[in-house]
Parts: sequence; structure tokens; C-alpha cells
Amino acid sequence: MRTTVDLKPEHRSRLLAIAAKRGEKGFSNVLSDAVESFLGSEAERERRRHKALQLRGALREDEAARLREETTSLRASWR
Repeated sequence: MRTTVDLKPEHRSRLLAIAAKRGEKGFSNVLSDAVESFLGSEAERERRRHKALQLRGALREDEAARLREETTSLRASWR
């Protein structure tokens, strides 16, 4: 299906460069691969989220507090 997408000029340039390395004239196939990858990762993310929610209540109160503290500490160091 054809559609219109607004891209930043630098993204368009990078997509065209990737397409050129693949020997393709346009970047439709590159964009299609990117969308497939994104949708797959979102499906995996949702599966992991669902699995994690099934564990709700599986930790003791002290274990949950320790995990929360460690998670907060790790997130503080993310960029």
C-alpha cells in the first residue's frame, strides 16, 4: 500500500544510503524491513510484559522492595 510519511532529512539520507548498499533504488524495502522489525519487537515486548504481570504477587514484600530499589538504581544510570 502506498502512503505518505514525513521523515527528517537525515533519516531519508540514511535510508537511501542503506538502500544503495543493498543495490536498491528506493528505500521502500528498507522501510518495510524496519517496520517488520519494530512490530516484532513490540509483540515480544508485550509478551514479556504479560509474562511479568503474571508474576504479580509472587515476591515477598522484602524481595519486592529490594528489586524496586535495584531497578531504580539501574534506571538512574541509563542514558
